Amino acid sequence: MNWFYWSLLSALFAGATAILAKVGVAGVDSNLATAIRTAVILVFSWTVAYATAPPGALRNLTSRTWIFLVLSGLATGLSWLCYFRALQLGEASRVAPVDKLSVAFVILFAALFLGERLTVARGAGGLLIMAGAIILALE
Repeated sequence: MNWFYWSLLSALFAGATAILAKVGVAGVDSNLATAIRTAVILVFSWTVAYATAPPGALRNLTSRTWIFLVLSGLATGLSWLCYFRALQLGEASRVAPVDKLSVAFVILFAALFLGERLTVARGAGGLLIMAGAIILALE
């Protein structure tokens, strides 16, 4: 499978995550719910990594890789804490589209920090995502 099919599966699972999380945070502290979810992900991801990574792969990681993966993990944790709190306070059908504004941020950050081209199509797509999220949030 190429990147597109993996992306579609990611979107499918993310959509399911929003619904499952909305039900899961009912009557529970959102930070505790995030911690439980993270523990499940921790066990699941290490199981998959152990089953698929070549022997010695962990020892071969550079300090640069460690730094950026740790920063990415911190950003993910902050994102999840905010997302679960938003789900606890709002409707999933309004929270999830606003969360997907991350796509517009990725387009911008990729152009600024990774040197990716900001094309007319990417700019227009980002603006449409922003417009859709705003329309759904203000419904």
